[in-house]
Amino acid sequence: MAENNGRLVLAATPLGDSRDASPRLVEALTSADVIAAEDTRRTRALASALGATPGGRVVSFYDAVETSRIGGLVAAVEQGQTVLLVTDAGMPSVSDPGFRLVAACVEKDLTVTCLPGPSAVTTALALSGLPCERFCFEGFAPRKDGERRRFFAALAEEPRTAVFFESPHRIAATLEVAAEVLGADRRAAVCRELTKTYEEVRRGGLGELAAWAADGVRGEITVVVEGAAPRRREVGDLVEEVRALADGGMRLKDAAAHVATTHGVSKKALYDAAISV
Repeated sequence: MAENNGRLVLAATPLGDSRDASPRLVEALTSADVIAAEDTRRTRALASALGATPGGRVVSFYDAVETSRIGGLVAAVEQGQTVLLVTDAGMPSVSDPGFRLVAACVEKDLTVTCLPGPSAVTTALALSGLPCERFCFEGFAPRKDGERRRFFAALAEEPRTAVFFESPHRIAATLEVAAEVLGADRRAAVCRELTKTYEEVRRGGLGELAAWAADGVRGEITVVVEGAAPRRREVGDLVEEVRALADGGMRLKDAAAHVATTHGVSKKALYDAAISV
């Protein structure tokens, strides 16, 4: 049986400035047999700005038609064709169509590869001025008030920096709820129109940002929220954790030192408490 050279290629597209496109994206737009695009008009406009003429057929691949298109795109890969998947901006599958198509190709053991590039998530993180060595991405904030409150309640004790997307007409209400649930002083950054002419990053407490957004905010928005500060625990509450490590084979003194360092308490006090039990 002849080797199948077909593949699905996920390609990141510029967030706003077409000059952020990689040479590999230009080549892929020109050479792909099929281009599956979230918005075919925007993809053709991007290709034109890059001086790339699509050599294959261009088909729409947005939320409403995603499921119905998967079979035909998988079949194209099975037949040895290169299918290029692009969304309006950033990386396919990240809060954009793509995940189901990738999963369908993986299930059939077809080749899936990626052309890395711009990402609103990591761009906003880098610009936020908040800790970003560990973070969680939460997609879009819920539309309804009750679900939105539960969304932020779940982040109340989350130690990692959180990133989510929001629409301009809901950002004020979302920030207001965030300030109520997480606290007005919780640090955050609202990043809008990243890489575009009117790029803006507003940093401050959630209460301050909610007041700013009340006057109206335009553009594509990514929000970054500081993680929760770790709660300080008392020495007596940590003895069981020390004992569990010791029961697992660690020296009691080493276990006490490890737990004390993790929770920011006195090593001696914790060791003394552990040996007195």
